[in-house]
Amino acid sequence: MTNTASNGSGTTTNGRANGAKWHDKYPHLDREPLAAEVFTSPEQFELEREHIFKKVWLNVGRVEQLPNPGDYFVKDIAMCQTSILVVRGQKGDIRAFHNMCSHRGNKIAWDERGSCQLFTCKFHGWSYALDGALKFVPDEENFFGLQKDELGLTPVACEVWQGFVFINVDPQPQDTLAEYLGELGSSLDGYPFGEISATSASWTTEVRANWKLVKDAFQEIYHVGFLHRRSIPDSFTSPTNPYAHVLDFRLHPRHGSASVFGNTDVEPTPVASLAFRHGTFLIRKDFDMSALPTGVNPLRHTDWTLDLNVIFPCFFVDVSEGSYFTHNFWPIAVDRTIWHSTQYFPKAQTVGQRFMQEYGHVLFRDIILEDGRTLEETQRMLDSGAKKEFHLQDEEILVRHSHRVVEQMIAGQPVSAGTRKEAAHA
Repeated sequence: MTNTASNGSGTTTNGRANGAKWHDKYPHLDREPLAAEVFTSPEQFELEREHIFKKVWLNVGRVEQLPNPGDYFVKDIAMCQTSILVVRGQKGDIRAFHNMCSHRGNKIAWDERGSCQLFTCKFHGWSYALDGALKFVPDEENFFGLQKDELGLTPVACEVWQGFVFINVDPQPQDTLAEYLGELGSSLDGYPFGEISATSASWTTEVRANWKLVKDAFQEIYHVGFLHRRSIPDSFTSPTNPYAHVLDFRLHPRHGSASVFGNTDVEPTPVASLAFRHGTFLIRKDFDMSALPTGVNPLRHTDWTLDLNVIFPCFFVDVSEGSYFTHNFWPIAVDRTIWHSTQYFPKAQTVGQRFMQEYGHVLFRDIILEDGRTLEETQRMLDSGAKKEFHLQDEEILVRHSHRVVEQMIAGQPVSAGTRKEAAHA
């Protein structure tokens, strides 16, 4: 007789799902295969540029990158066909501008980051204050009716959420950042991003694959028991959850979240065991769930390890107890993506905590290297045209939802994630 005891996450001990659990919860989503051409079509890529990336809020950094007035960083965004200059002003405010001189279009800031009190164009010496105002024009009297107060740097909409700096290159954004983030944004109220962001490590690479293909690899946990069997074996699987079924999915109009299962009985390696005496990363240990904000692991599953949060179109914020990490996936061509990942910890108070964090950095690096190895070969095979569609299962609902939002935005349709009420009455 087959054992069918439930583990509480919608799975049974034989690894089978209890029907289409998540698609039943969000019945507005179809269950059809996904067309492979969305990863290879240059025409699709240009539609995504015009209808998505040039219209939505995009994360470009964190406030810790700009600790003092005059500090700045530059973010080149190929998909928006511009370079963005982000600067902290004299009063502590953070602004963004197109990194372009008003004279003849030269790039203003050439370094990736720096600090100054005046931005001076290398071409003809036009100079701008931290608020973007044009302050000095060499040989000004030789111009014809020059109105300096109208020739400052071109501003870009810029807002901050939980210490994350977002920009929107649309001259008239359709919504504020808070409106754009919606329920997902408010669900993370109370998470100690500022405290945990004291220590970080980052990795950046170019992947020869479509941005959605790269992104989709991080929108499901289905792969971890196979692709990550060397780096984190059994961390997200167990005898009662052999395929790492997610504890809960929450879909929002554009974004999505998942509460991810963690194996409380996993046996760490000797080195990991030593490191995790002083903290933890991904490999769970028991902790006080009541310390979490109510929007993180909202159902308070005791076998929880992290919440995966997908902010459309290309930003991930994955939070756990005591640490979090982010991914940014920046398209630069239909088959090329800049992938930037950062892992964050609080400031270490002891040598043991510092050792744990360094171990966490190495473990995270190994995990994302495993993810990266499959993507370029997948893109290469897709380019062959041999397969015309992908078949998604119930646990890949974030992938399906994300592609639906892409379709809706390109078509100019209102985005909608459906509601739990709709699911209950379906």
